[in-house]
Amino acid sequence: MNMNHSSHTGIGTARTSSSLAIATSSATTSSWVSSSGKRIQREMMELNTDPPPDCSAGPKGDNLYHWISTFIGPPGTPYEDGIFFLDIIFPSEYPFEPPKVVFKTRIFNCNVDSSGNVHLGILKDGWSPALTITKVLLAIKSIFTNPDPYNALVPGIAHLYLADRTKHDDLAAEWTLRFAK
Repeated sequence: MNMNHSSHTGIGTARTSSSLAIATSSATTSSWVSSSGKRIQREMMELNTDPPPDCSAGPKGDNLYHWISTFIGPPGTPYEDGIFFLDIIFPSEYPFEPPKVVFKTRIFNCNVDSSGNVHLGILKDGWSPALTITKVLLAIKSIFTNPDPYNALVPGIAHLYLADRTKHDDLAAEWTLRFAK
C-alpha cells in the first residue's frame, strides 16, 4: 500500500495529522473488512455447494458477519431428530480470528455451557486461518456423537458422561425432547 499521503484521495493539506491518522485508519479498516467479507462470501458459496449432512448455515438477513446455523440431531444419539439453532458471529479479523459460536437451543452436552457457549479446540487455541466455516460446522456436529469430557465446559455433565452413560443419555434425550422439538 502506498502511504504517500499527498496522493491519498480526499485528504487536503489543511487537515491536521490526527485527522490524517483517522482517515488512514478508516481506509485500512474498510479494506480489511472487505477482505474478510470476501473470504466469508467464498466460504458461503463452498458451503452451499457441499454442505455437511443434517446441517445448514447462512447469513442472518443482510449481515454477512452474523450467521444462523441449524443442526438436526444425528440418529442413534440422545439428540436424535432434535433441531438445534446456533448463532455464528465472524469477527472483522476473520479468518485470522475464529468465529464465535453460540447454541440458541438448550442442549445437555459437556462441551456447551448454560449460555450456549461452545468449547471446541478449533474455536480457541487450535484455530488456524486455513480452517473454514464448513470445518467448524463439522467439528460442532462431532460433539453430538463424540463429546469431549476431558476438555469439558461443564464438568458435572462430563462426569456423568464418564460415570453413568445411560443416565447422561437419558437426560440429553429429555432435554432434546423438551427444548429441541
